[in-house]
Amino acid sequence: MIMDKIALLLAIIGGLNWGSIGIFGFDIVAFLFGGANSAMSRVVYTIVGLSAVWCISLLFRETDPVEDHT
Repeated sequence: MIMDKIALLLAIIGGLNWGSIGIFGFDIVAFLFGGANSAMSRVVYTIVGLSAVWCISLLFRETDPVEDHT
């Protein structure tokens, strides 16, 4: 599903941003969008957070077993 891939990509971006903050003390989103408290940064943080919530559903979904075509 395309929504799953988009949410996963955004969650990965958020994780990389947090890694950058933890390792280097540098917030990439804040740098790109004018500070952590700017409206655009807050929108990005919100979208990334919502995508992480969506990704929680991936843990609880049943998947179809791979069919053996031999």
